[in-house]
Amino acid sequence: MERILIEGKFFDQIDFTKDPLTPGDYENCRFINCNFSNTNLSGFHFAKCEFAGCNMTMAKLGKTAFRDIKFKDCKLLGLHFEHCKELLFAVHFEYCILNLSCFYNRKMKNTGFIHSTLHEVDFTEADLSGSIFDNTDLEGAVFDNTILEKADFRTAFHYSINPALNRIAKAKFSSTGIAGLLDQYDIEIE
Repeated sequence: MERILIEGKFFDQIDFTKDPLTPGDYENCRFINCNFSNTNLSGFHFAKCEFAGCNMTMAKLGKTAFRDIKFKDCKLLGLHFEHCKELLFAVHFEYCILNLSCFYNRKMKNTGFIHSTLHEVDFTEADLSGSIFDNTDLEGAVFDNTILEKADFRTAFHYSINPALNRIAKAKFSSTGIAGLLDQYDIEIE
């Protein structure tokens, strides 16, 4: 069966929980204020698309392709990005809520997490080299064997990163955020 290709289409305020999105390849499309919560996006391919004001809570992402995708003001709770296709995976997040999502073993160099909330997000074994965590809340986020070289945490907050368990060479931290690198030592910093 031949895959359909949808290019340059604008989707506004559509509830895909009631009227599912047609499986296929979506390029240069914009999804504005759409509801994808608990939908199955497995096998979909998105390239150079923008999702703004969308709810994608608990959507299924088995072999979903996200290539050069911008998420802005989106609710992305409990998403398993580790199930997405790895080839050309590239995402950018602004003002998003990604709580309880997982990026296990995901290669995502130079990813932007801007003014976002990432409570209890799993970055175990991910490659976040050069990524920017600008004014981002990382409370309870898991960094274990994560590559954070040249990542920028200067305005991030509530993170706890063990330098002995992660690669942090040339990563940037503010002096006020140093405590997040010393949590495992159970010391008091004043």
